[in-house]
Amino acid sequence: MNLTVLAQLGGAFAVSGVVLGVVALVGTTRPSRPAPRLRRWMARAAEIRRRRAMLSVAAVAGCTGWLLTGMPVAGIVIAAAVPGAPWLLTVGRRERQAIARVEAVGEWTRRLKDISATGAGLQQAITASTATAPVPISDEVRTLAAHLDAGWRPRDALRQFADGIHDPVCDQVVAALILNITDRGEHLGDVLNSIANAAVAEVATRREVDAKRTQPRFAVRFLTGMTLVTFGYGITRAEYMRPYTTASGQVALAVLIAVFAALLLWVRRMSEPPPPVRAFDGTRSSR
Repeated sequence: MNLTVLAQLGGAFAVSGVVLGVVALVGTTRPSRPAPRLRRWMARAAEIRRRRAMLSVAAVAGCTGWLLTGMPVAGIVIAAAVPGAPWLLTVGRRERQAIARVEAVGEWTRRLKDISATGAGLQQAITASTATAPVPISDEVRTLAAHLDAGWRPRDALRQFADGIHDPVCDQVVAALILNITDRGEHLGDVLNSIANAAVAEVATRREVDAKRTQPRFAVRFLTGMTLVTFGYGITRAEYMRPYTTASGQVALAVLIAVFAALLLWVRRMSEPPPPVRAFDGTRSSR
């Protein structure tokens, strides 16, 4: 075994060790009260295990690609493609999930209005609504009821509920509930009914906009698929990749891939809606 192969093996194992070390840190670190976005990312243990497994597969695939091709840039591209390709191919899924959650918030708001109209208090109405909460927000509703039953201040529990849903429509519902707690108004049902009707209109608008983004999202999927096919064909043809095996060729390949990846990210961003402007910024007082 010559020195070149030993150097490649050493470099591959070094990169693998660094990546697996990062995976271990990501998989074991647990902040006591994470920020809303980080909390949603760590919401379920199964999701954490899936991401950890994906990063591990990416590290192994990258090292394998480096060893087989002898090109570190190819290994980096292969490692990045393991989590990156599914992310690009599933463009639009997050927006469809957000629309489903807004629709669920509208349904839950209407049910909450109906329960509160029977004379039940706000906490009792929220607890009772857990039995019929729509599936997209059922976990958040149950968490809200559990926090209220555990003695959390209603304002803090509702603010955390809004952070979990992370949508302006839910912020409107939470604001109405907090105001009702503050001044004990008698028109909570009318306000909730108005918000539920507005949620229906919001869902219709978002679905119309989502349909108009079909073409750029198809472009993202098409470009991603063609890129994977072209790159896969190239790394299996030694004569095709020979110009990129030198140091200058690796630099040129890295620049080309970086430019094309930036293009894919730009097209994907064009197909996604802007971040929602919320009434609550995620900060709240302590219990």
